[in-house]
Amino acid sequence: MADPNRIQWFDEVDSTNTRLSAAKGELPAGTVFAARWQSAGKGQRGNSWESGRDENLTFSVLWKPASLLATAQFSLSEAAALGVADYLVGEGVSPCIKWPNDILVGGKKICGMLLEHSLAADKLADSVVGIGLNINQRSFGQAPNATSLALVTGTERDIRQELPRLLSHLDRRFAQTATEAGRQTLREAYLARLFQKGEWHAYMDRRSADPLLPTTREVEGIRFEGRITGITPSGMLQLEGRDGTLLEFAFKEIRYLM
Repeated sequence: MADPNRIQWFDEVDSTNTRLSAAKGELPAGTVFAARWQSAGKGQRGNSWESGRDENLTFSVLWKPASLLATAQFSLSEAAALGVADYLVGEGVSPCIKWPNDILVGGKKICGMLLEHSLAADKLADSVVGIGLNINQRSFGQAPNATSLALVTGTERDIRQELPRLLSHLDRRFAQTATEAGRQTLREAYLARLFQKGEWHAYMDRRSADPLLPTTREVEGIRFEGRITGITPSGMLQLEGRDGTLLEFAFKEIRYLM
């Protein structure tokens, strides 16, 4: 189990990612900021993360990869997603990973995360890994497609006791990012849990047809049917269309039609 002394608990913060990012220069690798409640939790694509007070795990971990090239940064996303998945498996739950790093159980979201990287030349200097895992929350208001461990298993848990257990899984997966063999193991495990991989489903292609627009700008999009075939080395999602066309998507460029 991970050392609980590395965890700094806060009664309330705006965002553990924001707080840890501001202080990371003076902190050792592995430091964890955890909050009983976040007033402005951050999720992917600028979304907010809503969580009940004292009900869930909302925390951020400071990772400092040793000589990991920026081109391999998606391995950190894989490590974070798999660390959470490993923990859930230990709780008797069967999770899958919705690209890039949402965790689903029974088709409903149980965990979201946001990784924020800092570069030093062509390598990663550090990563702040923000994770929100639903533990005891049973009502989600405006997020009807959410679930929690309590809803899935019928058992509530002490979040302060669960965090060190979860961190031990994250630590083990993070250690795998240090070698080529470890990163290959991560990729294989990630693909084995990838949501909708190999299945035909409907998606929205939100890439802009205008080459002058930035790829991060959302457009209305075009509906198509495809199946997920894999992930590029840089972490782009690969799909095959019904006509055999091979497609690759970066963040914001595709939407699942569920």
